[in-house]
Amino acid sequence: MRVEPVLLARDAEGLFWMARYLERVENLARLIDVVQSFESPGREAESWTALVAIMSDQDKFDSYEAASNPDTVKDLYLLDRTNPSSIPFCLDNARTNARTLRPLISTEMWRQINVFHRFVMGIKPADLDGDRLSRLCTKIKESVQTHTGITEGTMYRDQGWQFYQLGRLIERADQTTRLLDIKYRLLVPRDREARRLTELTMWNAVLRAAAGYHAFKRLARAEFSAEDVAGFLLRDPSFPRSVFLSVRRAEYHLDELRRVHHLPNTSDAVEQAEFLREFILERPMDQVLEGDLHGYLDTVQIQLSELAGAIGRSFFRDWRPEALAAPAEQGQTQLV
Repeated sequence: MRVEPVLLARDAEGLFWMARYLERVENLARLIDVVQSFESPGREAESWTALVAIMSDQDKFDSYEAASNPDTVKDLYLLDRTNPSSIPFCLDNARTNARTLRPLISTEMWRQINVFHRFVMGIKPADLDGDRLSRLCTKIKESVQTHTGITEGTMYRDQGWQFYQLGRLIERADQTTRLLDIKYRLLVPRDREARRLTELTMWNAVLRAAAGYHAFKRLARAEFSAEDVAGFLLRDPSFPRSVFLSVRRAEYHLDELRRVHHLPNTSDAVEQAEFLREFILERPMDQVLEGDLHGYLDTVQIQLSELAGAIGRSFFRDWRPEALAAPAEQGQTQLV
């Protein structure tokens, strides 16, 4: 008779956050790449300031004298190992989690994450100049995709796999909303024809950054609109990076934890996921765009945070700000 392996709560949380950090690394590289593509002569600072706002780092960057300087923003996201929003910081945390999870992850996963970590820690200021920045972002994206492929092919499909996928999907949905928000924070020319061409260029860049350009072109009209692109990234049921599909797949993994692995505490997280899925679909896309898209995306991000919190409270620890975590033994709680 098959016996379900025991998974400690701390290990489930480690897998959840390892996946989130790695997905965050890839998506931050995507955001940086698209911001660079939005640069225009004399308006470089505008694009990089938008990235700071999207990452909710305005207060942090206000403490730097040259916060709006593009070079400063690049350094703090690609070189600064102490900045919690940076690629080196996130990857370092992913590797730290992986080290504690050695009995649960494959040797191939561990080796690849170490090679990736050494590469990122070796990034130099000269790597952020001109076209080298785009090549660097491509290398970072491809390294995370390599990790994803190795994980898909080697990781055991137990409870840990479900928590890994939940972390990855929640982070992916969150980052897709941030990618959309960058487009709406940038100014475009007032002239009608110049505005149309600029908008078209920006939407193409957003689609390429989300790895959705070719998939979108298979579905869209020749003269596509902002509504088409936003709807595709938010609501398409087949595009891997759409917010809707990420939330729906998160529901599937929560159901697997309940049905296959017999974990009873999924109801709050499932309810939150269902609420978010319905919120994403409830308003016509043209009404969303005519209203406050930024506010809409903010609400989705808050709901994703609530979903992560529901999972954390149910399986890892009490995530409420007023709650005091118990001593080390809390992390030893078994998922039974």
